[in-house]
Amino acid sequence: MELNRRRVFALGAGAALAASTGTAAAHAKPAHAEPGLPGFQHNHTQVNGVRLHYVTGGRGEPLVLLPGWPQTWWLYHKIMPALAERFRVIAVDLRGMGGSDKPAGGFDKKTMATDIHELVRKLGYRKVNVVGHDLGSMVAFAFAANFPEATKKVAFMDVLHPDESFYHIPLLPPPGVFSVWWFAFNQVMGLPEQLLAGRFRYLADWLFANTAFTPSAIDERSRSIYARAYDSPEAIRASNGWYQAFHQDIADGKTYAKLTPPVLGLASVSSYDQFLGTLPAVANQFEVVPVDGSGHWLAEERPDVVTSEIIRFFG
Repeated sequence: MELNRRRVFALGAGAALAASTGTAAAHAKPAHAEPGLPGFQHNHTQVNGVRLHYVTGGRGEPLVLLPGWPQTWWLYHKIMPALAERFRVIAVDLRGMGGSDKPAGGFDKKTMATDIHELVRKLGYRKVNVVGHDLGSMVAFAFAANFPEATKKVAFMDVLHPDESFYHIPLLPPPGVFSVWWFAFNQVMGLPEQLLAGRFRYLADWLFANTAFTPSAIDERSRSIYARAYDSPEAIRASNGWYQAFHQDIADGKTYAKLTPPVLGLASVSSYDQFLGTLPAVANQFEVVPVDGSGHWLAEERPDVVTSEIIRFFG
């Protein structure tokens, strides 16, 4: 898709934190059953003040998978069976996502990384491998930055941690440059819930149609799963909080030392140059691998490449 080749900014996650909906909303359970994946088990546990949903399977070294907007743990479903042959796979719905709690706050990536750190410690692991996509990549970065002693290796897919370049995204891009208009839309308080509740499938379909090289790689079942996960006002509000926290994320990022764990960057055509330009300043050891033939949705568009690179790097 030529449109993707003209993008100048990698895609991101959610949006702005709307008004608190109180304790009931913060601990609301998902209104739909989680999809099943043979060989994997659904789990819930309380960490850092929130109840997280996560899916586990396989044996070996722990490999934590963190998803992004507007998806859930299910974005990894094509690669989890193969990864489970080598690793103990732990795919997590982040704070505010899918089957996890949707609290009133705590959507800065440092707090969300603390959620994951407490989860892996609760599971009995002192050191884990971490993979993140989109918003999950930001949380993976914050995990490696704040808990280097708990990070063996880390991989970022198509997105890096928020930095001051976010303040320079043009409101009106020049001709030929793809607009990431949802960055601004998702910052608006209250309105996204009113517009999108019960209609989130329209937004999901637009994103897949316009930011994938192969939109059909995200099939009907997956689109329905994602739409249901974000269809409620509280789910939209919570996902908005991921972007509202960008100001805090940028401030936190300025305090981080260079990442010490080895880093793998898996990049689409839109993020490859950004990865090459940014990672030398933020990581001591890194490599960048282009995922040819993929737009933003790497694990679904090119699961073969993503699987082989993860096994190579972490194995």
